[in-house]
Order: sequence, then C-alpha cells, then structure tokens
Amino acid sequence: MPTIKKNQMIIGGAIAVALLFSGCQPQNPPQTPTETSMVTVEDPSLDNPSTQTEEGVVVGGAMMLPSRPIAVNAADAPNLTSLMSAVQQAGLTETLNTPGPFTVFAPTNAAFEKLPPGTLSEWLEPTNSAALQAVLKYHVVPGIYHFSALEDGGNGQKLTTLQGEQITINVINGIVTLTDSQGNNASIETPDVAQSNGVVYVIDSVLIPRNQE
Repeated sequence: MPTIKKNQMIIGGAIAVALLFSGCQPQNPPQTPTETSMVTVEDPSLDNPSTQTEEGVVVGGAMMLPSRPIAVNAADAPNLTSLMSAVQQAGLTETLNTPGPFTVFAPTNAAFEKLPPGTLSEWLEPTNSAALQAVLKYHVVPGIYHFSALEDGGNGQKLTTLQGEQITINVINGIVTLTDSQGNNASIETPDVAQSNGVVYVIDSVLIPRNQE
C-alpha cells in the first residue's frame, strides 16, 4: 500500500473515532432552580455599594470570599465593625463559622448609630449578654435564602430566626424590605453575598425582637 494512501486511511479512521466519541458525550441535564441555587442579583432598585467580582463581593471596601465563613468575612468588612464587636462579646463568632447554613442580615455601623444613644454600649455590658445574644440571633435565619427566594415568597413572607421570633419580608414593586417584631423596617443595601456557610445581606437598620429595648 502506498504510504500516502495508508496515512490517509489512518487519519480518516482517527477522525471517525473522534466523531463517534464526541457524539456519545453525555449532555448536561437542565438545572432546576432551587431555593439554595446561587443567583446573581442585578436589581437597580437596590442602593448597593458593593462591587461584584469573580472572586467575591467587596463590602465596605473589603472582599467577602465565598470560600470563607460568615464571621471570617464580616470581621474584615470596615462597615461591620460594630456588629462584629457585638458578635464577639456575645460569644457567637464560632456559631457563625460553623457549617450552618445561615442567612445573616448584617446591620452596618451606621445602622447601629441610628439606635437611641447608649443602646449598643448597654448591650455590650457583660451583665446584658442574654439580651445581646437575643438581638444578634434575631438577625440569623437557619438555611439559605437567596434574593430570588425572598422575591418569590411574596409580600408578608415570614422567616423564623435563631432567636425564635420571626421577621417579615415585604416585597413592594420589586423592592424587598424587612420588618421586625416591633414594626421597624430595614432596607437591604447589599444582597445575597455568598459565604461558605450561607449568605449575607447588609442592611441599614438593626432588627429588634419583641420585648427588647
């Protein structure tokens, strides 16, 4: 057999085999969205100061990485220092670094400044640890609730917190806000920030449980 013809047969056979195997590759099945599916939020109605990148989200000037747990990420955020001081004082840092998963509504430093003067200082007193824990746990919901789940749940959806009481989700004209047990409202500044053990929402007001001053 001439060399050229033999080579043509070999090449032709290789192409046929490659086409055969490529036709046998499994097709990716359609993905069914679930409550815990990762979503990208681009909602112009939200005043969102964060910057989305492939690696994570910049919150308050610091990167929150989806490979790190909630307390580790939040400890690096300059706009969450009041919250993390309270978390540390209440002994909840380890809780927020466990596998969870958790959805955390994280008040900013400015949110704590909106409280009556001296409120945070009073909560941070060692004798008020139970009250401080109650307030902080009221910002943590077991499970993962992405922004799409909050929208889909509709106006009046209730989420039960680690503290035991519920917060109410309000959806009006596509804008999602939160209402606590005392009727106070909080707006979402930065939604759906992925963590290794849940998601974080940065909010502009502190949520207060019932019978808590």
